Amino acid sequence: MIARLAAATLALAAAAAQAQDAPAARSLAATCASCHGTEGRSATKDVASLAGLPKDYIVAQMKAFRDGARQATIMHQLAKGYNDAQIELVADYFSRRPQ
Repeated sequence: MIARLAAATLALAAAAAQAQDAPAARSLAATCASCHGTEGRSATKDVASLAGLPKDYIVAQMKAFRDGARQATIMHQLAKGYNDAQIELVADYFSRRPQ
């Protein structure tokens, strides 16, 4: 019984991880590519790479930009276009990309 429960839990976790790579997550992440690079790997030291950063960190920074707690040249304006669910989705996507 415990083995079946563990297997079901692992299957659900794998399905959830794959769901995060759904077209919506990739589409949101693609809007970041012109500055943060393809798959979140920036080509320059002047712009942060997002790939591999902790999800909670990305969420906190996006919300800080959006809510005006963190200023930037453009991110504070762009982040206003994202709701909490979108921020969570894109943060999860980038957090799982290799650096």
